Amino acid sequence: MMRPIQMVDLKTQYQHIKAEVDKAVIEVMESAAFINGKPVHDFAAALGRYLDVKHVIPCANGTDALQIAMMALDLQPGDEVIAPSFTFIATTEVAALLKLKPVFVEVDAQTFCIDTDALKKAITPKTKLIVPVHLYGQASNMEVIMQIAAEHNIYVLEDNAQAIGCDYRFSDGTVRKAGTIGHIGSTSFFPSKNLGGYGDGGAVFTNDDMLADKMRKIANHGQGKRYYHDLVGCNSRLDTIQAAVLNIKLPLLDQYIAARQKAADFYNNAFKNVKGITTPYVAAYSNHVYHQYTLVLEGIDRDGLNQYLAEKGIPSMLYYPVPGHRQEMFASFGLSQYELPVTDWLTQRVISLPMHTELDQQQLEFITTSVLEFVNK
Repeated sequence: MMRPIQMVDLKTQYQHIKAEVDKAVIEVMESAAFINGKPVHDFAAALGRYLDVKHVIPCANGTDALQIAMMALDLQPGDEVIAPSFTFIATTEVAALLKLKPVFVEVDAQTFCIDTDALKKAITPKTKLIVPVHLYGQASNMEVIMQIAAEHNIYVLEDNAQAIGCDYRFSDGTVRKAGTIGHIGSTSFFPSKNLGGYGDGGAVFTNDDMLADKMRKIANHGQGKRYYHDLVGCNSRLDTIQAAVLNIKLPLLDQYIAARQKAADFYNNAFKNVKGITTPYVAAYSNHVYHQYTLVLEGIDRDGLNQYLAEKGIPSMLYYPVPGHRQEMFASFGLSQYELPVTDWLTQRVISLPMHTELDQQQLEFITTSVLEFVNK
């Protein structure tokens, strides 16, 4: 019998590492060092080595990571933060929370990442931060983004929640990990991420010593020394149990990425000659780690396909049906001014199929056959 198909099959993945995870969690329980235990420091160091970045500061979740990073940049109320509209709400929600002004820009129709031409046009004297989102597992065009930022003296914060482990290739052949190119990178360890814990978690990383020191303090009530608070901070920690789990999964990350890429190859081959289906584009400057496997449909009833797959026990998701520039929560920022036709076009046409490390041949064949049955009927 075929295993039930999940969007992300964490249960089967856990079975492969159960003995190691159970042992690590029990060791934390026996140590009773639930907060800031040794596994937290070990994980920060190991992730720093993997990313080849000087400083990794773990925190409670990916949204906190964005907030800690923005707080460290000393942005002032009303400063403008440029970000794509086509992404999860946390990226711009945090800017609004800090009384900054989100400025929504268009995405590239192929990569779904920030359109660098649109970025250039959106810059004003009030622009202080650019937040490129490495959407679905592929890096934004960071070389161009960093050039634009340098010309205008603007900070860059990479939202790397969906692309941990992704490689970016510069025009001179240099390769860097996504999230380590901007002034600060942030990520999430939400369970469904490519590197996910068994609860919430996140991190910020940087090569800037001063920013690292500030972010460590901000994540810990603004204190560098206990009870001595140098600046206003928050309370955001990666707990020891999550770190213990992540320490086991980090050495497997490249293996997990390879499994996702293999599944993506199967999907690509199944859909490559199908009219109305566009498979994920991979830019020359980036590889793709497939946090999501997302199709663009043209002339195909997306909602009908979504329902048809559900009836056959195949989950699929619509990421993201309502972009930031159409969210009620941002109404006070003058959303009527925005015309983002590519973003609106994508929100009506994208659909994501199951993507995780445990997809097997039988499942992949059933998923692709089912999609083709609907398209061809």
